[in-house]
Amino acid sequence: MDVTISVLIPACDAQQHLPRCLDALRLGDYRPLEIIVVDDGSKDATPAIAAESGAAVLSTGHRMGPSYARNRAAQAARGDILLFLDSDVCVKTDTLSRIARSFQEDAALDAIMGSYDSAPASQDFISQYRNLMHAYVHQTGAEVASTFWSGCGAIRRTIFLDYSGFNEGYARPAVEDIELGYRLVQDGRKIVLDRTIEVTHLKRWTFWNLVKTDIMDRGIPWTELILRDRMMPNDLNLQLSQRVSVALVFILVALSGIVAVIGGGYLLVPPIVVVFLMLGYWWGGEQGERPRPRSAYVVLNSTVALIALMSFALRMYELVPLVVAGPVLLTLRHRYGKRERVRNFRRSLGILYICGLLAVAVHYLPAHHLILACFAVLTLLGLLNSQFYIFLAGKRGISFMLAALPFHLLYHFYNGLSFMIGVVRHALRMARPKDDPSAVREGIGTL
Repeated sequence: MDVTISVLIPACDAQQHLPRCLDALRLGDYRPLEIIVVDDGSKDATPAIAAESGAAVLSTGHRMGPSYARNRAAQAARGDILLFLDSDVCVKTDTLSRIARSFQEDAALDAIMGSYDSAPASQDFISQYRNLMHAYVHQTGAEVASTFWSGCGAIRRTIFLDYSGFNEGYARPAVEDIELGYRLVQDGRKIVLDRTIEVTHLKRWTFWNLVKTDIMDRGIPWTELILRDRMMPNDLNLQLSQRVSVALVFILVALSGIVAVIGGGYLLVPPIVVVFLMLGYWWGGEQGERPRPRSAYVVLNSTVALIALMSFALRMYELVPLVVAGPVLLTLRHRYGKRERVRNFRRSLGILYICGLLAVAVHYLPAHHLILACFAVLTLLGLLNSQFYIFLAGKRGISFMLAALPFHLLYHFYNGLSFMIGVVRHALRMARPKDDPSAVREGIGTL
């Protein structure tokens, strides 16, 4: 028996990516019964773009959040299957046909979700790193899913209505899809993660937007949800290796702080952090991108010079050549990287640089037990996350993978902070009077 699909897209100020999202749906090999775009208080041309494409356009009147918008779209939808898409996502030619076939062939299937592909649209390093991390999580997740994903997730309309849709207590994009997935799984509903159902993510991430989203919109509310439902599956971002990595990063930070204080090098920490992040960003950049501003090179090289002078003054002579070599390699890559002779020279310098790091480690670490402990923790972190790093190296090269390391360590660090804040918030909520409905559970939208 054939099934019909209604595509539901919440959109707020989405004029940059919505045209590509809708064009991809039009070019697919499966025609949906309808496409419904819900304008969630946009101040740009989002409603007009949706209407011109032939989509049905609904409006929330003012900013209500994607949960509310999706629930309103579900009320109006007529299809057997509700396919939720984000407005900055492009389906593949066969995305909808694969979804339809899955529901046709498995009458017990209640919901299905797809995966980001490994070719995100934005070419800057932060966006490539973040979207590739999402793709890796999806591609390595369990086939029998432990939750739901609204970026590209389909569910039978009757099931969605029976469960009152998404939790409208989330006024911003947060974990409303995960919350719905947890309710479905707790009742034994069948949700499948099909890695062959791929979509392309168009979003351009910035560093601060990434950190804010991970902490405020994902980490903290997800922790509260885990504590509320007492459910922490060994899947996706919650795999045991990721939980252990968070603990190891906090141990690493503690050890590094002790080393800095005891060794008298604590003043080196701020400039080293600045250089570490800047090198991470630039080393991972695509060759051919627009040149970095000269002022950025001035800041980087000035900071490196400051570290070298401070290291010399503190008699940490071994740090000087290693710190200075980084910007040299960076400049060769981005200023002269297209020349074959320079590329070979840079590759040789890179090998020498790694050999220098190993030589310093072998010579100094045995006599410095705390530093040796730091390297041991780093090694264990590398082993726990080795498959992800291999994935990055395979997709974008070794230099990209190396550039991603500091950002991945930072990711584990603020995930730990998010968990702590979430635990405190949950404890405060549970301490509220029992007649306060928000003390136990956020309100769920009614359909």
